[in-house]
Amino acid sequence: MGLLDGADRAAGDLAAAGGPGVAVAPRPGALAGLTVLEVGVFMAAPFATMQLADLGARVIKVENPAGPDPTRTTGPFLQDPDGHRHSSPFARLNRNKESVALDLKSDAGRSAFLRLAARADALVENLRPGALRRLGLGPDELAEVNPGLVYASASGFGQDGPLAALPGLDIMAQARSGLMSITGTPDGDPVKIGVPICDLVSGLYTALAVVSALRARDRDGAGQSVDVSLLESGVSLAVWEAGKYLATGEVGRPLGSAHQTQAPYQAVRCADGFVTLGAITPKTWDGLCTALDLPALRDDPRYRDSSSRHALRAELIPAIEAATATRARAEVVAALEAAGVPCAPIEDYGQVFTDGHLRERDYFWDAEHPDLGPVRQLGSPMRLSGTPARRGPAGPVLGADTRAVLTEVGASPEEIDAALAALAVAR
Repeated sequence: MGLLDGADRAAGDLAAAGGPGVAVAPRPGALAGLTVLEVGVFMAAPFATMQLADLGARVIKVENPAGPDPTRTTGPFLQDPDGHRHSSPFARLNRNKESVALDLKSDAGRSAFLRLAARADALVENLRPGALRRLGLGPDELAEVNPGLVYASASGFGQDGPLAALPGLDIMAQARSGLMSITGTPDGDPVKIGVPICDLVSGLYTALAVVSALRARDRDGAGQSVDVSLLESGVSLAVWEAGKYLATGEVGRPLGSAHQTQAPYQAVRCADGFVTLGAITPKTWDGLCTALDLPALRDDPRYRDSSSRHALRAELIPAIEAATATRARAEVVAALEAAGVPCAPIEDYGQVFTDGHLRERDYFWDAEHPDLGPVRQLGSPMRLSGTPARRGPAGPVLGADTRAVLTEVGASPEEIDAALAALAVAR
């Protein structure tokens, strides 16, 4: 287990009440009792540890006071009553974490970090491959002080191989993984997926790998290294493209919003926007033709099945849009829903972040920040009935927990003073 058993820490986040006057003892978070160190920047490692923290793990974010996580300087910014600016993305991506400021290039900083690692369950980092190893803090060195430590590294192209030393940002991974080759419209310019998908997916894989390695440690008694790359995370998503190429040799191309093999399964134009629909089974295809009053399409033998319709999309979709383009989105959605056809309007984030369904499910919540007050958060999609996701503080102020955490692990007064002095200079 980690620095603390985590039960008390998680209990405050999961308070619940029974009937009048009856208090119900909350269950600790699913990962309560685990301590995870993060040496992360931007997205992959911080997103991975956010998942672990949401599930109850204690996450200690270790940052260089002179060069902290660059997300702290990424806008837009929120301003506290004293006029100090705080990164809005950082406050959300790093919720439920503690912050310790250490200069890992200094003897005192390395010594303090080794004390943390000796009592942690996992380390998650996404620096350039070999960066921590060059500081004497690689997997082998940390295994000497903690044989049970799970050492997880997320990087652009992996810890070895001919591309390992290259900087690996999300867009490079999207490019090399093939994702950008199938994103966008036919004959259009290259387009990346709107969110940093390789960063985010590699973070999810890293979190899953950490939990799996900890399960193996509980069974076998030994820690291990975890190597997750943005590139391989992106390639792993090519399920349909691999099925096509490895069977036929055909290379996937951009299809706009259309499905790779079935139709109609895409966005269609309405009078006031677009609606997505998926009518790929006999029942839903009949429902679409009925809802949109398209009996000629339904009775046309060329459209007898989804694969046939996919081959004739160039003429099929305009025929469907002839029926939808003059109607409002709400009207089209209502008609398709009544006919049992899967569909949804395309909404922008102004609509998403105020969506009634998500509000009804209590998806959004406010995390307290010591300087900003409540900071609205995106909820965790992992809904555990007995050990719900933690709803704790927003992303921490740089170094806010340095003294408390280092004291807890038995750091020397010299190590603590050095850390606080470096933090004071950085501020």
